[in-house]
Amino acid sequence: MDLTTARNQLVDSLVETEAVTKDATEAALRAVPRHEFVDDHQQSEAYMDRPLPIGNDQTISAPHIVGRMVDLLDVEAGDRVLEIGTGCGYHAAVTSEVVGDGNVYSVEYDRALGEAAAERLASLGYDVSVRIGDGREGWPEHAPFTASYLTCAAPEPPSAVIDQTEQVVVGPFGVGQQQLKRLRPKEAGGYEAETIAPVRFVTMQG
Repeated sequence: MDLTTARNQLVDSLVETEAVTKDATEAALRAVPRHEFVDDHQQSEAYMDRPLPIGNDQTISAPHIVGRMVDLLDVEAGDRVLEIGTGCGYHAAVTSEVVGDGNVYSVEYDRALGEAAAERLASLGYDVSVRIGDGREGWPEHAPFTASYLTCAAPEPPSAVIDQTEQVVVGPFGVGQQQLKRLRPKEAGGYEAETIAPVRFVTMQG
């Protein structure tokens, strides 16, 4: 089976099981070549719905998790999105397919991963801004963002990320037992929280 067919079959299954419900998310998952974001020896596993190691004790998230998080952001073309945890760049590419070039800003703590992801994204034609730094600080120079999400688990939602976001923050939070949550920042400070599902993510660095 060729990789494009495998990718489409994977997305078909995500739509059938309602892991992905938005047309824009479905289209983005079909468009992004996940196999380009993993090592050559993992090509045959790229379209299995599971996380894969990308080095430095980090992983590329399972496609159903990426799809669900993009659904939860509920963003559209032109919205500005902050990502905490670039990793290999796959999640940023999927988000970029939805919001368009120049609208995704990603912060990665690990320099080697971040620089490799920036190069990979550019080579694949994605205009995503990548900064090496502590994700708990967000990216104040480019705030405010329409939405933000974390690809790594934080004990509590980083206050800077909440403050820099206008509509919604999605991410895994907690120590030990993590919960995927959708947060809606309040103008007066703080946020409303909605718990989505138990999850397992790598822990935020910094």
